Amino acid sequence: MSTALMSDSVPVRLYRTMRVIREFEITAQRLLAQNRIKGGLHLSVGQEAVAAGVCDVLRRADHITSTHRGHGHCLAKGGEPGRMMAELFARSAGYCGGRSGSMHIADPRSGILGANAIVGGGIPIAVGSGFAGKARGDDHVAVAFFGEGAVAEGAFHESLNLAALWRLPVIFVCENNEYAELSHISVHLPTRDVADFAAPYGMPGVIVDGNDAVAVREKAAEAVARARAGDGPTLLECKTYRWMGHFEGDQQRYRDKAEVERWRQNDPLERLRQSYVAASGLGDDLAEIDAAVRDEVARAVEWAEAAEPAGPEAVAAHVYHDDGPFRTAPAVPLQDGMVRHDAVAPHDPAR
Repeated sequence: MSTALMSDSVPVRLYRTMRVIREFEITAQRLLAQNRIKGGLHLSVGQEAVAAGVCDVLRRADHITSTHRGHGHCLAKGGEPGRMMAELFARSAGYCGGRSGSMHIADPRSGILGANAIVGGGIPIAVGSGFAGKARGDDHVAVAFFGEGAVAEGAFHESLNLAALWRLPVIFVCENNEYAELSHISVHLPTRDVADFAAPYGMPGVIVDGNDAVAVREKAAEAVARARAGDGPTLLECKTYRWMGHFEGDQQRYRDKAEVERWRQNDPLERLRQSYVAASGLGDDLAEIDAAVRDEVARAVEWAEAAEPAGPEAVAAHVYHDDGPFRTAPAVPLQDGMVRHDAVAPHDPAR
């Protein structure tokens, strides 16, 4: 690693980001097991270096889109553990008022355009963000995080095509963890390297060790600089692995335990500790970070769990916007006490 990286403590910053992600997710796993939070939970334990490395080179005004496995991306982009935890607890203090649960957290003020339960659903949104930035003439970039399971979706190919055609400032970041739900990459893609799909669209396809946070950061920085300079998109493939099942409760009969254990030995946090930080005499700093992060996440849980639950009275909020092209019409009574709210165009003379 370069002296410049060490001098400004980039490895320490990356380590802290990864530790926050790891602690947040392990805590969420425990809360689900205790029945204190509800719903589906998809963990990215083992993949933390991708989120940390990419988001470390982004500005607050830059945009990201995420996936159903998106806690790490949101935290790395600036999401607050307390407000994110409040979403898991379905509390009104959460980023989305308790509506998002684990899979739809969004905070546009931090540049988080949303996690997305639809496979590949965030990719065209990032392209839209890149198009908007180019139309405005600013130099912000957009990053689409997705797994290799999204590569077979039409949205992936349409998005790469448009981004390349219009030279949009978009970085397509594939977290290739080898499994799309329960299916190994060998049974759903004709290549083991997602980066191969870049060439037909005339953009760089870059492969990086997704468990090396510093290496991810360096390749992401190159892609971001290229995008800001107006040179168009990059497809960045990060080779990584998820330690946990596709979802909490997944029995993981589709993969060998020895395979999982091999990847556990490739822990991105321990690699950064041993290869970059401990070698520079910063081990005590990391111990302090570990303790501080445990306390931060514990306080986030305490605050979120004590917050006011999201109530049914707010279920229709944000469905319509008074200043948008539609407004909410008066409620229309229906049978059995139900009501219908019609969207009414303000310029409609019939209303």
